[in-house]
Amino acid sequence: MTPRGTSQLRIIGGQWRGRKLGFTPADGLRPTGDRIRETLFNWLAADIHGARCLDLFAGSGALGLEALSRGAAHCDFVDTAAAGIADIQRHLGTLAATGGHCHRSSALDFLAQPHPPWDIVFIDPPFGQALVGPACDLLARGSVLAPHALVYIETGLDETLPELPANWELHRDKSSGQVSYRLFVVAPGENV
Repeated sequence: MTPRGTSQLRIIGGQWRGRKLGFTPADGLRPTGDRIRETLFNWLAADIHGARCLDLFAGSGALGLEALSRGAAHCDFVDTAAAGIADIQRHLGTLAATGGHCHRSSALDFLAQPHPPWDIVFIDPPFGQALVGPACDLLARGSVLAPHALVYIETGLDETLPELPANWELHRDKSSGQVSYRLFVVAPGENV
C-alpha cells in the first residue's frame, strides 16, 4: 500500500521486476512511463549489463533504478530535490542496491565536475525548461563519456531538440503520447 501523499512507480524488468516503490510527488515530476521504459531497455539490452550509468534530472529515479535492476554496475542519480534524492536513497537501501550513488545538485553543476566516464546517460529533464542543450554541451565538452557511450534524451513532443555534437548519431527514436524519446550513440572522434 502506498502511503498517503506519495505516488508509485513499478520496476518492470530485471532482478527487482514487479517491485513497487513510492515517491514524493512534485511539480513537473513525471516518471518515464512503463511502456517507454520497456522500449528503452529493449534498445539497451545488449549494453546495460555492467554499465556505468548517469540518471540526470533523476526525479523518481525510475530510469536509474530500472538500469540497476537489469544489471548495470553503477548509477549516479542527480537531482536538486531533497525529497526525491531521499526517496531514491531509501529505495537503494530497500533493494540492497550497492551500485547506486545519489547527488543532490543541479545537473549542470554536477557535469561541470570531473567524473569517471559513463557508458549510458539518461537525460529526462522537466519539460519546457531548455535544459537538454546545456546538459548535452557539458557532456560533450568533458571527458565523461566512454567510447561508444549511449545517451538517452526524453522531451515533450512539441519541444525542438537542440543542436547536438556531430559525432552523436541517432540510433533509435520514438514518441508516445506527449513524449518524444531518442537514443544516441557517441561515435569515436571529437565532440563538436
